[in-house]
Amino acid sequence: MATYRLSASLISRSRGRSATAAAAYRAAERIPDARTGMVHDYTRRGGVLHTEIMTPADTPAWMQDRAQLWNGVEAAEKRRDAQLAREVQLSLPHELSDAQRLDLLRGFVGEQFVAKGMIADVALHAPDPRGDNRNHHAHVMLTTRTLTGEGFGKKDRSWNDTALLENWRSAWERHANRALDAAGREERIDHRSLEAQGLDREPEPKQGPIATEMEKQGRRSNAGDDRRAVQARNAERAAREDERKVISLEI
Repeated sequence: MATYRLSASLISRSRGRSATAAAAYRAAERIPDARTGMVHDYTRRGGVLHTEIMTPADTPAWMQDRAQLWNGVEAAEKRRDAQLAREVQLSLPHELSDAQRLDLLRGFVGEQFVAKGMIADVALHAPDPRGDNRNHHAHVMLTTRTLTGEGFGKKDRSWNDTALLENWRSAWERHANRALDAAGREERIDHRSLEAQGLDREPEPKQGPIATEMEKQGRRSNAGDDRRAVQARNAERAAREDERKVISLEI
């Protein structure tokens, strides 16, 4: 089974974050912040394969520029605890090519976000060379306000509905599996939890780049030990299930 991930979070001032800094980092660009006077420069950052801004019809031309877009978002928000943007992170099937992953992402973002009136700032990232080489992923920053004429209007509170997140997760499964099928691959993703899928298996804990590098060098890490413990328990479960099936067949 291919890897599934779709998570959503808010970029908020209450957490000391800014939309300009987040956009600059994800796109590996230099973006000055007109509100604070800071310059966020991540042009030396590697691993960014592709970036683009996807917009609804009749979006003002200035919003096609990343620096102007997110400075416009910052200017539209007056509160100290303002919610500036929503970020959706997606795991892209490593079984696909770069071009296939981009087509998959564009189709999903266009249908689920842009068609609803959101502007989507998309960044495709390559796997970290120190980590899992299957970890192709994307960051999608979304505006939270409606568009009115040449600027931003009110926030659309329906975009905060928890049911909408579940719809996104289900839609990502459909889009990804359709792309895998079109590519002639047998792998599929499933947005449901392991329990909902009826699988008696623990999810493996994540292993960050530092632990991964230690393991590659033959040094044990706490994260690596945790992952091995889960793998051992899952193997034991699988062995018990195989034994149960053999006994059932004998009976």
